[in-house]
Amino acid sequence: MEQEEARAPLLQPQPRGGAGETAAAGGTKAGRARRAAVEWWVESKKLWNIVGPAIFQRIALYGINVVTQAFIGHLGDLELAAFSIASTVVAGFNFGFLLGMASALETLCGQAFGAKKHHMLGVYLQRSWIVLLIFAAGLTPTYIFMEPLLLLIGQSPELSRLAGRMSIWLIPQHFAMAMLLPLTRFLQSQLKNWITAVTAGAALAVHVVVTYLLVQYFQLGIVGAVAAADMSWWLVVLGQLVYVVGGWCPLSWKGFSMEAFNDFWDFIKLSSASGVMLCLENWYYRVLVLLTGYLKNAEIAVDALSICQTINGWEMMIPFGFLAATGVRVSNELGAGSGKGARFAIIVSITTSVVIGLVFWFLILYFDDRIALLFTSSEVVLAAVHKLSRAARPLRQAADEPDMAWPTRAHGVAIGSGWQALVAYVNVGTYYLIGVPLGIILGWPLHLGVGGIWSGMIGGTAVQTVILAYLTVKCDWDEEAKIASTRMQKWAADLK
Repeated sequence: MEQEEARAPLLQPQPRGGAGETAAAGGTKAGRARRAAVEWWVESKKLWNIVGPAIFQRIALYGINVVTQAFIGHLGDLELAAFSIASTVVAGFNFGFLLGMASALETLCGQAFGAKKHHMLGVYLQRSWIVLLIFAAGLTPTYIFMEPLLLLIGQSPELSRLAGRMSIWLIPQHFAMAMLLPLTRFLQSQLKNWITAVTAGAALAVHVVVTYLLVQYFQLGIVGAVAAADMSWWLVVLGQLVYVVGGWCPLSWKGFSMEAFNDFWDFIKLSSASGVMLCLENWYYRVLVLLTGYLKNAEIAVDALSICQTINGWEMMIPFGFLAATGVRVSNELGAGSGKGARFAIIVSITTSVVIGLVFWFLILYFDDRIALLFTSSEVVLAAVHKLSRAARPLRQAADEPDMAWPTRAHGVAIGSGWQALVAYVNVGTYYLIGVPLGIILGWPLHLGVGGIWSGMIGGTAVQTVILAYLTVKCDWDEEAKIASTRMQKWAADLK
């Protein structure tokens, strides 16, 4: 099988229509319109085969965090603030880095699948596991020493102590992420999307029951809530791992191999660039919570902001599903040598995500502060959420509407094309040279508080959207297809 795959040409331009396509191209306007409609329908089906399960999986996995936060929020304001700090400052930073590193697997597995080099996917998966587990081990001390780190940067002793205690219990999730992220991308790149959705949905259902038992019945408090989340994440890992190694991926999984250590440095470079790209973005929003800890009534401000971010994060699961689908479709087309196909996949994905995103945007915009009742019964926190939501709404209306497509446009395209390093530079400029300073100015000198911090950061995201949209439009996709072909040829030769 591997010899047959090795003889298959890497560049295999894919026709965009049927046998009558050429005739239709030179025919009437109606004929060309029908041809365009057929192409759009075909690409939409390919897209939704990935998008549907991807959105469901992300909503379910994010739901684990939502359920945990909801149970903890009803324990008390301090507990909610501590969980927000623990899951945001350290866990959020580390998750963003591991998520970014795993996106390198989307680039390589997606292009290998498009080039019919199926046996390479399993090698890439093992290589990604090794790299992510090494980096996960290196990041573990940030959980262990979280309390002194928070005290060092001026957070309150009580909040730092509780957040530090909670962070220790987040370590199992940390290593679960290092295993799960490569597994999910390995399966998505070869269109085995249903298994990712099923495992996530089953884990969420179990999590609700287990969290209720540990928190309400056994009265284990915050430790019970976080321990339940640990177990749920590992359930997802075990479900997907059994599927992969149990024989359901016969073309792409040939067993464990020492070839995973070949060309290791190039893989680390691509993974590190991917890690920096998403880590900078992920940490950008975590900085917001950290800065909020320095405001007056920090406990209430952190609670309100974390609830708003959780609601916003739930909203973003829709475009993040399109992010995954765009990355897979672009990398598949580039791996098959079709620059035109990659360009068309981007157009369909962005257009569809904007339409779907606008619907959910209006719903969240209307109900966002009401959803806060899921997370707290504190009248003070609910009032703060309401005030924050209203204060930031004008800028959200200006920034979030185009932002519905930015994960797809920016990271989906970047991951599918291998542009991670370029996007990292864009993120640094727009987030940390525009968004953070603007948020600080609005928050303190202009006395707008947490609403000003949030508004400044949304402004940085809007600038990022414009820049990455320009890069996508100006890209030569035929040249990107040649680059993908060269990469596949080199790495295929290394495996011989």
